[in-house]
Amino acid sequence: MNTRTTRRSILATLVASVALLPALAVAADKPIKIGAVVSATGPASFLGDPQQKTLETYVQKINAAGGVLGRKLELVLYDDASDANKANAFARRLIIQDEVDAIIGASTTGSTMAMVPQIEQAGVPAISLAAASVIVEPVKSWIFKMPHSDRMAAQKVLDDMKKRGFTQFALLSDTGGFGKSGRTETLKMAETLGLKVVEDQQYGEKDTDMTPQLTKVKSSPAQAILVFGTGQAPAIIARNYQQLALRQPLYTTHGQASVEFIKLAGKAAEGIRMPSPALLVAGALPASDPQRSVSVDYAKAFEGQFKIDVSTFGGYAHDGLLLLVDAIKRAGGTDKAKLRAAIEQTSGFIGVSGVYKMSATDHMGLDVSAFRMVEVQNGAFKEVR
Repeated sequence: MNTRTTRRSILATLVASVALLPALAVAADKPIKIGAVVSATGPASFLGDPQQKTLETYVQKINAAGGVLGRKLELVLYDDASDANKANAFARRLIIQDEVDAIIGASTTGSTMAMVPQIEQAGVPAISLAAASVIVEPVKSWIFKMPHSDRMAAQKVLDDMKKRGFTQFALLSDTGGFGKSGRTETLKMAETLGLKVVEDQQYGEKDTDMTPQLTKVKSSPAQAILVFGTGQAPAIIARNYQQLALRQPLYTTHGQASVEFIKLAGKAAEGIRMPSPALLVAGALPASDPQRSVSVDYAKAFEGQFKIDVSTFGGYAHDGLLLLVDAIKRAGGTDKAKLRAAIEQTSGFIGVSGVYKMSATDHMGLDVSAFRMVEVQNGAFKEVR
């Protein structure tokens, strides 16, 4: 190649590079669009409302600190009003119309599962804030989740029952997605641990009186009771339990791990045990606990701004957003394939809900050790050691 040809080649390369500069500048200035679907209203608002508040607060915090990789975050959030059909429609809008880079949500198992097919087909990284194992089992390429699974909750509760010498118990589960999955996992876990389910009762998510089911439990040989469900129904069950003067210890799941449950159940909440993230007992954790500082900081930020009690459900949104931000940084941007891989490679991420370690075969990244067993004592949660 002669000198003249070389000069022409270099000049052409320079011209092409200069031509690309405006496009690169636009890409660098383009906000990172994070879609979200939460149940801010409706029966599951106790989940979605603190999640919406958390996402909006922390997006503002991150942007005030300079954004991510020099780009601002743009939160595109929809309220599915606790309706799976609406969640499905919003997933479509986020993907096609809003062209988001990633999705956080939904709040419930039913809404999440309604969104899954579209998310998988479009290839958009998504982090669910719902709990059922079915969300990530079997593993789905683009779907991850933050909450502890129903299987883990069942194991934590049944392990505690065994420690207390109980060998048979009653199970009350709701007919929603979380309750159905939780019932299945509890029955499997009971068989694995050698415990017997002597009453297996179900109720509707919107039922307002569960005394018929509890009356059957009262006359059974059950030594303890586990309620597997979400919404206000478990609080109603607690009050019905008190009205019927049942004596068997009452357990719920992490679906009730919030101060709101205590307020709804009132004095009937006393003595109830449940598995919970560290967040509810953050102030009592030792300084050496890796989750203490992040949990205390989140609680202070949330309660300081909204003047209401912090919620473990909002905590899942906190962890989901910050884990996503961490993955964007490690992926070097928002290329969807690279971002999905970065989320899957997450290891040692400390959240208020646990220390996450994802893998190709585990899109939740937590084990049962991420749960703390807590009991309601004098209107507050205390860790049971």
